[in-house]
Amino acid sequence: MTMTAAPVGPQRYAERYLATLEAPTQARQDIALALEAWGLPQLVDVAKQVVTELVANAVEHTDAATVSASITRTGTESARIVVTDTSRTRPSPGTPAPDDENGRGLLLVDALAHDWGSELVHGGKRVWAELRADGPQ
Repeated sequence: MTMTAAPVGPQRYAERYLATLEAPTQARQDIALALEAWGLPQLVDVAKQVVTELVANAVEHTDAATVSASITRTGTESARIVVTDTSRTRPSPGTPAPDDENGRGLLLVDALAHDWGSELVHGGKRVWAELRADGPQ
């Protein structure tokens, strides 16, 4: 009789942060550490940029006291980032003027992620981004 290991759920890391200016930096560091621990260094740079933008948007554009960020390994070279907050307003990419210093975060997420979106959930919303080692498509 051959024994095999029981299937294990996906690798996942989640944390809640106070909605302060330090939250994007903390989330970026935590997400990078999780990806490194899972052997996915090829996703670290993109994940750091995406989670920074999503958490910064939640901190800057909502009145949430806390923001949650999670990352789940979805394949051998892919992961999903989810940021949740208590706002019911879904984000949408703007069209900033060329000299605007703000307003490009979701455009960057759109350019870097394979796919992204948002959905209303009980108590707020979640914004997610799918990352793949082969880049956006």
